[in-house]
Amino acid sequence: MLSPEELEVVSLALRVALWSVLLSAIPGVLLGWVLARWDSPLRPLLHGLVMLPLVLPPVVTGYILLRGLGRSGPIGKAWEAISGGHIAYTTGACVIAAAVVGFPLLVESVRLSILGIDRRLELVSRSLGRGPVDTFLRVTLPLSAPGLFAGVVLSFARALGEFGATIVLAGNIEGETRQIPIAVYTLLNVPGGEAGAMRLAAVSVALSFGALILSATLSRRQARRSGR
Repeated sequence: MLSPEELEVVSLALRVALWSVLLSAIPGVLLGWVLARWDSPLRPLLHGLVMLPLVLPPVVTGYILLRGLGRSGPIGKAWEAISGGHIAYTTGACVIAAAVVGFPLLVESVRLSILGIDRRLELVSRSLGRGPVDTFLRVTLPLSAPGLFAGVVLSFARALGEFGATIVLAGNIEGETRQIPIAVYTLLNVPGGEAGAMRLAAVSVALSFGALILSATLSRRQARRSGR
């Protein structure tokens, strides 16, 4: 059984992962559609920029975010002037870090899902008088839904396991930024903390494995729908 402190860690991790996915969903779908349908020489550049957090060391990603969102950063200064608060070392910073590192997985899943849709269906919709937005909402989005949900699940799982960017941007504050990976790291450096670390690790494995199974199931459904 998890202790109250461990339950708090798990609850915070789940909330952060959920909010990171909600923050990423709309821009992720739009960017996935642009990368699948935009015929431009600039598309590879945009694709590379979107995928960059996936290949950068997470600590580097966190440092870049801290430079922009910290109190001395341009966005951080502007936010403090407007709201009187700060972004770094808060639960919101955890959400931002998780959203950034999980964003490429969501975009790529949406992109591949839309690429698997027969473009003739969209052309038929346009020939019947529907505009591009209506066609996207009524044709493209429903057909790509399994891939979209798979991307959401993968992004959620990645957010649950985020450590490097979070520890740099949000720190290790109990009850506010200490999620499962950070709590495990903390417990491993505390005498007698190994049992708690093992329990949290087991929870992390169970949640991540369940998310991967769900993502694989949705991907297979998308493949069957595309006839592959």
